[in-house]
Amino acid sequence: MKYFFTSKIEKENDEVRINIPFNIWEVCKHRDEISAELIIDNQFINCNLIPLEKGMYKLMIPAGTELNIDMNTDHKFLLHITDTLIKMDQNSPYSVEKPIRKIDSIDLIIQPGDGLCGQACIAMLAGVTIADVISVMDCREWQGTMGRLISALNYYGIDHSNVIVYPGEGDNVVLPKCAILMEKMGRFSHYLLYFNGKYYDPNLGIMDEYDMTKLVGYLEINI
Repeated sequence: MKYFFTSKIEKENDEVRINIPFNIWEVCKHRDEISAELIIDNQFINCNLIPLEKGMYKLMIPAGTELNIDMNTDHKFLLHITDTLIKMDQNSPYSVEKPIRKIDSIDLIIQPGDGLCGQACIAMLAGVTIADVISVMDCREWQGTMGRLISALNYYGIDHSNVIVYPGEGDNVVLPKCAILMEKMGRFSHYLLYFNGKYYDPNLGIMDEYDMTKLVGYLEINI
């Protein structure tokens, strides 16, 4: 997967450091040092992600890498981490060409208990029950990371962007027609759906408005 975000560039000894403004464990199964590819202002760079704590990482660009960019301003980054998806055990009968359904409407599903919001979002998109999604994802409460949600989308043949967007503070966010939204809720993430001008929250129901200051990131669903 690819991750689009805004951050600053800092010097650390002879290397360049970029703080990643989201929790890598939420979207990636890796927990150690990670090799990755980075694009900054059209420059392609091989780099390493170094774990800090609680799922946060710093991105280190090797010493000697020439960067012709302003170090005093925020920059847009596109980070590519390979092999981050969890493979579902079952052989899926679906594909992007033959998805489980055409997404032209959403029926609200309220999660039966805390920690199942991600599974509820997939269930709304796929038109199945939360129990079905739990079986496919093989995870229960508080285990529905973005990486697992993306793997479940792939299982059901639901087409999606290959970039998770993390807007910068103060960005004017224009959501696509359909997206999974991610916001922080204590130590965990909370997921809800946006579809055609309405927000489908597995906790709160259908909303016409949403406080965008809560938004951490979103994944576009191609419909």
